Amino acid sequence: MAVRTKKPKDAIALKPEVIVDFIFDEGLFFIAVQNISDLPAYKVSTRFKPGFTGVEGKKRVSELPLFRNIEFLAPRKEIRTFLDSSASYFRRKEPVLITAQISYEDGAGRKYSRTIRHDLSIYVELGYIRRTEGDE
Repeated sequence: MAVRTKKPKDAIALKPEVIVDFIFDEGLFFIAVQNISDLPAYKVSTRFKPGFTGVEGKKRVSELPLFRNIEFLAPRKEIRTFLDSSASYFRRKEPVLITAQISYEDGAGRKYSRTIRHDLSIYVELGYIRRTEGDE
């Protein structure tokens, strides 16, 4: 008779979990690399398809060193970079369907990868109010 063992419910917590997210905040886009787990991640890299530019079309943001290699990403750490204003990004007809392929390792050198698909078109018609320093 075979005996089956169940995996603990928190087995997924035994590995690092890294995501890349596009953040819309008051008309501005940011990209964040986040370790959403309680374990460190090593050798984190992200490839975007297709690539894209930001900062008024002056910088190939998808190719920043931030996305090529983060040697160590602490637990619950987020690294965020400015992409562009949404108005500028959409005016230049930059890609709205973007796939992020994220690769990383745990402390024992085990490799992990995940693919996250983003659809930035959900932000095209969002209204927002730009605040000035005196508004706070």
